[in-house]
Amino acid sequence: MITIEQFKDVKGRTEALKRYLDIDGKQVQVEEEQLRTQAPGFWDDAKAAEAQMKKVKTLQAWIDGYNEVKTLADELALAFDFFKDELVTEEEVDEAYKKALSAVEALELKNMLRQEADQMDCVLKINSGAGGTESQDWASMLMRMYMRWAETHGYKLAIANLQEGDEAGIKSVTMEIEGDSAYGYLKGENGVHRLVRVSPFNAQGKRMTSFSSVFVTPLVDDSIEVNISPACISWDTFRSGGAGGQNVNKVESGVRLRYQYKDPYTGEEEEILIENTETRDQPKNKENAMRQLRSILYNKELQHRMAEQAKIEAGKKKIEWGSQIRSYVFDDRRVKDHRTNYQTSDVNGVMDGKIDEFIKSYLMEFSDTEG
Repeated sequence: MITIEQFKDVKGRTEALKRYLDIDGKQVQVEEEQLRTQAPGFWDDAKAAEAQMKKVKTLQAWIDGYNEVKTLADELALAFDFFKDELVTEEEVDEAYKKALSAVEALELKNMLRQEADQMDCVLKINSGAGGTESQDWASMLMRMYMRWAETHGYKLAIANLQEGDEAGIKSVTMEIEGDSAYGYLKGENGVHRLVRVSPFNAQGKRMTSFSSVFVTPLVDDSIEVNISPACISWDTFRSGGAGGQNVNKVESGVRLRYQYKDPYTGEEEEILIENTETRDQPKNKENAMRQLRSILYNKELQHRMAEQAKIEAGKKKIEWGSQIRSYVFDDRRVKDHRTNYQTSDVNGVMDGKIDEFIKSYLMEFSDTEG
């Protein structure tokens, strides 16, 4: 049975969320923004109309989220009173507390995502490290982990490009994940992920260490201004490979975009290479590749701003020992994040996409340092 202090804690945090989130202000704002959608000719500019609808939807989501917390906190208060009159059991009070606390924590976590980019969808890319089949198999396991996480949260996921491994697994994959604050939740996954296990690909049954890198960028929509120089773009087309199908390898629907990027702050030059084989429609693939380019360029600007604010160097890490953010040690039944020291023994659960506690620990420790 929960204590009176636990009950008061949930009640106090619920009231605090109403203030932090300015729910009363958001309700006034959502009414004003909805009025704009009823103006004559609102849909004449489809892009502006979609941006406005998205604004309304985002505001409403905060209000709905708070209302859900308030309802569960009220139900807990009722259960607490009913227990005194012996109308409900201890187990029912505990269950009401568990639901209310979970909702409070979820909304508190979402409230940490205050950056402009946090609200966006994201592009998540996984690259296998050195080590051939072993690391390519590890990259495919990470891909499955993020796919399961997205599925559990009701997010939409599309594979923009996939390069199969030589014998097993994958060399790289680029996934687009669309859903409420997808970038905000997944930005902490950026970095090198290290696997230690007895390898199924090693005849002597040796313990092997593998690395894969995860790179997460916000998926930028048309409402964000990004400067792209058309003179710096070149295109190649190629025949998409894949698992069977009559159209495979017959039509050059795959596109390869090369962009000659010059960093406006350092003057350094690099070639950004994007491949897209998402559909069998070449113009659509070109459109998707351009969207990813805009996301990468936006992310570069974002990284620069964060580096300025935090006075840190946001350089890319090498895929090697010592630079990992998280270790997955299968035979010791341990997954540990080296930045927050959060760890769990539920290795199977993590590989099935249960990474919310890692995400939460990261946001609680680092959200205030990101500007």
